[in-house]
Amino acid sequence: MHTTTTRTLAIAAALTLGLTLAGCSTSNSGSDTGSSSSSTAAASAHNDQDVMFAQMMLPHHKQAVEMSDMLLAKGSGVDIDVASLAKQIKAAQSPEIKQLTSWLKGWGEPVESEHSGMGHSMSGMMSDSDMSDLDQASAKDAGKLYLEQMVQHHKGAVDMAKTEVDKGKNTDAVAMAKSIVSSQTEQITQMQDMLASL
Repeated sequence: MHTTTTRTLAIAAALTLGLTLAGCSTSNSGSDTGSSSSSTAAASAHNDQDVMFAQMMLPHHKQAVEMSDMLLAKGSGVDIDVASLAKQIKAAQSPEIKQLTSWLKGWGEPVESEHSGMGHSMSGMMSDSDMSDLDQASAKDAGKLYLEQMVQHHKGAVDMAKTEVDKGKNTDAVAMAKSIVSSQTEQITQMQDMLASL
């Protein structure tokens, strides 16, 4: 009887590991891990850098979504290419916000931390006056300002993501960081080209 239980636990652990590894490439992996064994495995497979990455990237992503919402709220007067980019940024970062939150909860770490409290001093973050400038800009001027601000914002995110790639332990978090470096570096080039043509 004891051997059967041990074997069942071993099979369950192997399945959990297999599912965890299989989920590494998906954006929603680990978001609904119900069993305690998978939660324990997820909790052990991270380090302080992973926690800091998630806690700092969360407010960073939230601000990027807020900036995009501000721009899109200005309506049809906004440059169509800039509006399209803002929609892409929202579409990419909104699910990542959910994933980052899910990881922190799964790791038993606070979603808000001393890192989150650093707020505007974080790399690439806009100040309150920057956000106010964007909010109050005319639809005509907002596109250029949004691009200028988002280039700086993305550079900050890329720097944070590169640190995670170098020092992070959690495979899912490192995979997201690699994706951020790749996609946001590409968007920086795209935004700089757009700025040059405005």
